[in-house]
Amino acid sequence: MIRDAGAVERLAVETADRVRAAVVPRLGDPGARVRVGVAPGGDTTMAIDEVAERVVTESLREAGDVAFFSEDQGYVAFGTPRAILVVDPVDGTRPAAAGLESCCVSIAVVPPDPDATLGDVAFGVVQELKEGTRFVARRGGGTRVERPDGSTVAVAPSANTDLRALFWTAGLRGRPAVPMAVALAELIDGSSMRGGFFDLGSATFDMTRIVTGQLDAYVDIGRRVADEVPQAEQMFRAVGEGAVCTNFPYDVAAAALVVQEAGGVVTLADGRPVDDRPAVGSGDGYGLAVVASASRPLHELLLDAVERGMERLRAWLAGPGRGAPGVPGAGAAHP
Repeated sequence: MIRDAGAVERLAVETADRVRAAVVPRLGDPGARVRVGVAPGGDTTMAIDEVAERVVTESLREAGDVAFFSEDQGYVAFGTPRAILVVDPVDGTRPAAAGLESCCVSIAVVPPDPDATLGDVAFGVVQELKEGTRFVARRGGGTRVERPDGSTVAVAPSANTDLRALFWTAGLRGRPAVPMAVALAELIDGSSMRGGFFDLGSATFDMTRIVTGQLDAYVDIGRRVADEVPQAEQMFRAVGEGAVCTNFPYDVAAAALVVQEAGGVVTLADGRPVDDRPAVGSGDGYGLAVVASASRPLHELLLDAVERGMERLRAWLAGPGRGAPGVPGAGAAHP
């Protein structure tokens, strides 16, 4: 149970504001992209991440009686926690370092239990770092989208159910490009003329575009490929410099609630519910693949396409000389 829920929700929003204020002057600064470490999940920590992580720590230490789990610091507790904040201080590190719009701070609120699940997320805030638009959702209370001036943005998920006209996104950071392209080829090629495929570099930015109607879906199958295709894990570790760098709970905890409370659908990439997945943790055992979409009819079409893509990838890898693409000494590097 979350104690003093209203105050914790306000703290989440205030912390997101503080992160944005600290990060905005550094967006696009060449120094922002300097590598300063490696997160527990295996992703690179850049200088801009370090700035945001420091603000999160300061904000929550000042508040007291709260815990948080962040991409770079893991689990940190102050006093007797009223709740755990699941934080990605900069989701979209690379767009932020480049000064692009597709970067956000993401904060989800769960009960003060390290075993909390995504189904326990009670409140979420996703705030764009560059433009400042804020997405706020409370479980059972809907989703609100507001600009920095206080005006609201319509919650308007797309009604599209034509995969040929699909406007959608997926992330390729940390994923081996060739097998991912094989698995997603039907969706990429099918939407090439009447729709559009994007890699915007931020799961939270991608998923919140479903709420505004700018995109129809977010299709992330990376962790499923790594788990289900025998040759895949070594490919992911080769690209990820030893780690399997797909999405972790902090990437999707807040955004999933935002999409669901706006009437959209979020499941694992095989169609199972996300609710049973851990909300707190990163690294091996905590990765997850998700599909998010604007409606149930579209979602079912996407899951069917993912199944066909997984079969296509298995067949392709079983072909002569395929081995493990991109892994030296393990077969052909490219088809």
